Amino acid sequence: MRSTIRCMIRDRRPRKGAILLLVALLLIIFIGMVAFMVDVAFMQLVQTQLRIAVDAAARASGESLSRTQDLDLARAAAKSLASQNLVAGEALILDDSDIIAGKVTQQENGKWTFDSAGTPVNGLQVTGRRTDGSPCGPVPLYFAQIFQSYQFETSKSAVVVRLDRDICLVVDRSSSMKLTVENTAPYMSGSDPRMCLPPLPDSRWQALEDAGAVFSSTLASTETVEYVALVSYASNGTWCALSNTSSNVDLDLTSDLTALDTSLTSIGNTIFNGGTEISSGIDTAVTVLTNSANTRPYAAKTMVVLTDGHQQGGRSPIDAAADAAAAHITVHTITFSNGANQPQMAAVAAAGGGDHYHASDEAALEDVFREIALTLPVMLTE
Repeated sequence: MRSTIRCMIRDRRPRKGAILLLVALLLIIFIGMVAFMVDVAFMQLVQTQLRIAVDAAARASGESLSRTQDLDLARAAAKSLASQNLVAGEALILDDSDIIAGKVTQQENGKWTFDSAGTPVNGLQVTGRRTDGSPCGPVPLYFAQIFQSYQFETSKSAVVVRLDRDICLVVDRSSSMKLTVENTAPYMSGSDPRMCLPPLPDSRWQALEDAGAVFSSTLASTETVEYVALVSYASNGTWCALSNTSSNVDLDLTSDLTALDTSLTSIGNTIFNGGTEISSGIDTAVTVLTNSANTRPYAAKTMVVLTDGHQQGGRSPIDAAADAAAAHITVHTITFSNGANQPQMAAVAAAGGGDHYHASDEAALEDVFREIALTLPVMLTE
């Protein structure tokens, strides 16, 4: 028995030494893993800091481009805000080459694409770099230097699309706009006693005035500064001893949204008549939205065409809308009253790259104008 015990004691001594060696080895590995994890966590933190800084810089550049319509000032705004954000303990510095202007387009699947060579310019891509050759250089590591890894490189990009709009409202002032909202007729009879009167309080025109006020007030509630213009159309001719023109520019582009309400009311105080030459209104609106004296170079151009009837005279409004689209103008259409030619106006919107809306009463018309006005002004797409 004693002999057995002595043998067991002798056997345990070398095992104890082996365990100590194993523990020491595992401790070294553990410390190495901890060091590695510290650097990994640091790299994740740096990438998060870089993402926040780049997103903020992109938003700042988009806001500046909208407000100033100046690419140089937009780049300066991006640089300024980026420098206020620390990435790996240093202010993020951007080069001019890190801020690229281009065209942002939404695809049918909902995704957005950025084309640096596309026109018209409506967005900016901002890239923040902590790489070799960038203003701030790569990010130094700490414990990874044990493994001969001294730094890591990372970059992040953000694309901002600014959906500021120069908007021209193109409205029907034909005789039928003096009919009541409930009336579904697309035309007014020449014997109607209202022919030689301004539109009455229950008329379609009055409903348009009220909806226009909703449109302007909704635009005023958004963060961006929208410009608005007004074109009205009918047809050439003389009725009630008063001359009527096929289209008029009633308000040139302005940031004064209340001017739109005033202009609609001014038309409503007059005696107007005539047919429905929709193409004339569209063509005139194109001249308004392409006049460099009033339009903003980096604002999207939008036309909203409203009618309560059917095209009469002039060229095809579908062709006119296609010409507007070729000038980078989006054409939305609204049919107001159930007597309007909805299929034709839907085709006009399709040719103009826009949407068609139908409103059968005043409440629906207000909803349509509110929806158009609330297009998102700014968004990050990448």
